[in-house]
Amino acid sequence: MTHFKKTMHTIEETNMFGQRLAGLLQPGDLITMEGDLGAGKTTLTKAIGAGLGVTRTINSPTFTIIKEYEGRLPLYHMDVYRLENSDEDIGFEEYFSGEGVTIVEWAQFIDDYLPKDRLELTLKHDGEARTITLQPVGERYEKLCKELTK
Repeated sequence: MTHFKKTMHTIEETNMFGQRLAGLLQPGDLITMEGDLGAGKTTLTKAIGAGLGVTRTINSPTFTIIKEYEGRLPLYHMDVYRLENSDEDIGFEEYFSGEGVTIVEWAQFIDDYLPKDRLELTLKHDGEARTITLQPVGERYEKLCKELTK
């Protein structure tokens, strides 16, 4: 499987990357994000939200699990960390097949509910740079990654 890497040294570069990604997103798109605490998952989500025209403050939905934002496309931001070792389905399919873009942090905890096709992002931050590995799953996301990393 093809993967792509992008390294950013500043928050501005991360914001530009997220906004560029947002410009390529379509209804029903799914992005999963993995990475240690502080790797930049919520920071990147904020940049994607800004690129989608979200004007509300985006913050981690750790305690609410899902937050919804309005923009050019609705943004559904999930942090499913608290669902580890749970088999609770909180209506994931409605979000994944909806008219918005869904971003799922800690997606490994709901792997059984995830659609096959998605863009998997792994974020690492070493204090000096943030590296994002993009793993497209499905033809649509392969094309999106090629466009994004030109």
